[in-house]
Amino acid sequence: MRKIIFANDEYFHIFNRGANNQEIFLDDEDFWKFFNGLRDLNNTTYYEDRMTALGLYPHNCKALGALQFQELRSFLAEKKKIVEIVSYSLNPNHFHLILKQLVDKGISYLMHKLGMSYTNNFNKKYNHSGHVFQGPFKAVHIDSNDYLLWLAGYVNGNIEIHNLARADNYNWSSYRALCKALGALQPPSPLSVLGGTDIILSQFQTADDFKDMVKTVIQESRAKKEMREYLLERI
Repeated sequence: MRKIIFANDEYFHIFNRGANNQEIFLDDEDFWKFFNGLRDLNNTTYYEDRMTALGLYPHNCKALGALQFQELRSFLAEKKKIVEIVSYSLNPNHFHLILKQLVDKGISYLMHKLGMSYTNNFNKKYNHSGHVFQGPFKAVHIDSNDYLLWLAGYVNGNIEIHNLARADNYNWSSYRALCKALGALQPPSPLSVLGGTDIILSQFQTADDFKDMVKTVIQESRAKKEMREYLLERI
């Protein structure tokens, strides 16, 4: 039984990795599947609700065409969000999220739907059976603004902390989208912020200030032995 209590209007660091440390994102399509799930499943609707809205449930469920995808996105955009997604990083064998819960059980609802959706797609796509993730997702309560800012640096710089890529040249985190929101023209991002970023953006005057903070956290996380306890996953 999970000991942590997800309280509304509180921030949490959510993370998990692949079962047996396996990679969970094998190509760009996998990254997009997870990212789109973060965006589209952030509400209280379930599969039946979404298909009913398109007139496809229960007797006519099938693969959606481009027009139906647009209709579905419009339908979901009108639904009340259950969490705010402050930051994210999708690495080959694990992910990190900073979430603020907006409604009761919001984080649990989102992560359950996201985990089920992604696992079903992964297993079907790769003819895989069993668990994709290493058990239930992990969660840490973020109990101060200093910790929130440090974790924002940690999450957005995570890929560089692990020496896999430069944070400012990685497609699958919120780093470049946050820089864009702060006015930076470069580097461009294929992804977007997903809402709830004001708590971070309001504390930096420029994108360079944000970049400097992330760079500092990367250096601290890689260099200081006493920071190892904060490296919340192995790679």
